[in-house]
Amino acid sequence: MINKRAIEAIEVSDTDELLRVIGGYCNAHAWDDLMELRIRCREAIGRGKQLWGVEEHIRYRLALEAPAAIAGPVVSEGQARFALGPLAEVAASTKTWPELSQYLAPGPDRRTVAAERVIRGDDVAEEIPDLPAVLMDWEPAYPIATYKADRVETPAPGWPLLAEVDLVDAPDVIEDPASEAALSDLVQPWVEESNGRCQTVTVSGNHLGAISALGLRVARTGLVSTKEALQWLGWVGASGGAHGRRRGAAAGRYLAWWVIAALADLDWPADPGEIGDAANGLKWHWFDDGSPDTGWNLRISVADPVGGLAWAVSASDSV
Repeated sequence: MINKRAIEAIEVSDTDELLRVIGGYCNAHAWDDLMELRIRCREAIGRGKQLWGVEEHIRYRLALEAPAAIAGPVVSEGQARFALGPLAEVAASTKTWPELSQYLAPGPDRRTVAAERVIRGDDVAEEIPDLPAVLMDWEPAYPIATYKADRVETPAPGWPLLAEVDLVDAPDVIEDPASEAALSDLVQPWVEESNGRCQTVTVSGNHLGAISALGLRVARTGLVSTKEALQWLGWVGASGGAHGRRRGAAAGRYLAWWVIAALADLDWPADPGEIGDAANGLKWHWFDDGSPDTGWNLRISVADPVGGLAWAVSASDSV
């Protein structure tokens, strides 16, 4: 049973005190007390107390730190709007599929947990919509988030060594709305929910023409491998940028596949072998204009040497 200190904090909506209580319960693994505190917070919200943030933080901590028997049902309740990330990813970051699966109700959250655990190497034996339930040999180790009590750590992949290049004076810009939309989808939360900007372009030519078509007059580029490019696409697709909602590593993988399918004009859902062949047939370059990197950035140009087309995306977000 929760103590008098917690009850009094609820009645005066003392958020700071309640966060300290929550931290103490988590440190003591007092999960029953934490669940009772959540129930009392929900009841108080119904009486007009401004404790919705506290209640969602309790859900987040239960998904992250509580045993699977508690975390699974919490995830199955659906999204937590103000959590540091999707609860399916939060739980999957600390518990395996065998631990969680028996406690997850059928539905989209269960499938998302399964997809998150695929990225972390589990054999889930579960249907993952549109994607195989195992990493392909041509896929990278996708970047994954590390969740803490008060923050989430999502380090970006490294970029290659860059060298100055001569850009194309008059790039042959063409229309390819499907491919450009897929590239823009990677950073949708940056643009729609934060301070981000995104520019995409398609040209007939090579990656230098695509970079020029963005309006750059000077540039540095560096070749990246297919796996490195997919790591970047996955990291960006998972990210919410400075203020947007994080979508999770499973969403990042999905969006990376979606980009490849769009660039290669493949039907969706696409055959994994065809996606791999298409990804490996493209030439990927990271680029910049020499300015210092700040915030969240995506600057990739990709060329199809066989089709004679190239695309570039330049996106950024900042606090």
